Amino acid sequence: STPSFDANLFVNGISSKDYSQLRDSLDLPLFNRSLQGQYPPGSTIKPIMGLAGLHHEIVTPQTVVADPGWFKLPNDDRRYRDWKKGGHARFVNLEQAIVESCDVYFYELAVKLGIDRIHNFFSGFGLGEKTDIDTTNESRGLLPSREWKRKFKRLPWFPGETVNVGIGQGYMLTTPLQLAVSTAVVANRGVHYKPRLLKSIGNVSQPVPLLPKVEVKSEYWDAIHKGMRNVVHGRRGTAHRINRGAKYRMAGKTGTAQVISIAQDAEYDATQLAKRQWDHALFVGFAPLKNPRIAVAIIVENGEHGSSTAAPIARKLFDNYLLREQSPVVSQLDATEHGGNTL
Repeated sequence: STPSFDANLFVNGISSKDYSQLRDSLDLPLFNRSLQGQYPPGSTIKPIMGLAGLHHEIVTPQTVVADPGWFKLPNDDRRYRDWKKGGHARFVNLEQAIVESCDVYFYELAVKLGIDRIHNFFSGFGLGEKTDIDTTNESRGLLPSREWKRKFKRLPWFPGETVNVGIGQGYMLTTPLQLAVSTAVVANRGVHYKPRLLKSIGNVSQPVPLLPKVEVKSEYWDAIHKGMRNVVHGRRGTAHRINRGAKYRMAGKTGTAQVISIAQDAEYDATQLAKRQWDHALFVGFAPLKNPRIAVAIIVENGEHGSSTAAPIARKLFDNYLLREQSPVVSQLDATEHGGNTL
């Protein structure tokens, strides 16, 4: 988590001057973003949204959606735009929607699912609740629902709000840790571990608690993993640049999250905004593809593009973890990529 600070300053009592510099910095170096930062997840939640659509039989992997570059609710003139002006293709299926991050597909899918089913399904991945990691001051994020809005906003839920949730915007907020945990659940095909910092006490390994499994048909996990693989390894994948020279296969999803609202008829133009108003850049992923060992979530504040800013950081983390000298994983990679066991 950066920007960081020198923890040694606190050992013998930090001076007022040094503490004031840390406390008053606009970059918030004392703020633990991994546990306390709450960000819109953006397109990183699209694989889980697609999985929900498959699980509830709203779509199949072959279902296609018309993509003119915008989406409209019935009897509503507002256009919810795709990030790609003009759309991705005349018709888009689930795999292409994940690979190219097609907003229109997920706008329509979210409306068909409805906020109630979205909330219930996403809850199984640990979103909207503290992960209960063994440390302090964790934020819970926000997984909106009808009940939440009625309680805290004293208003009913509106269809347009479901549209925004479909691409991880609107009221929805997640911590980086929650995104990493939910990505691990996807990698593990529904197996949900509670995250732990403590590995052992002395020579006694500490058990990692298991949470209820997300029960989804195997072929649906296959479809989502295929889409996430092609985000990185497909020619049109939004993160395809990070696969160059890779000795293993990865799965991932890029994302961009708005910091400020943009008017319906306006376009995002970073040159007209202060840097602290630029979009956040995100990437979630896991590797190796067939027998995952590591899941990551990257958020670069005001980094703008998940593909060019966040995804390369994930590649460095994957390489460091999987390919470091004498890693026990290295010898397993070849077997893993050619039909090894799948979690």
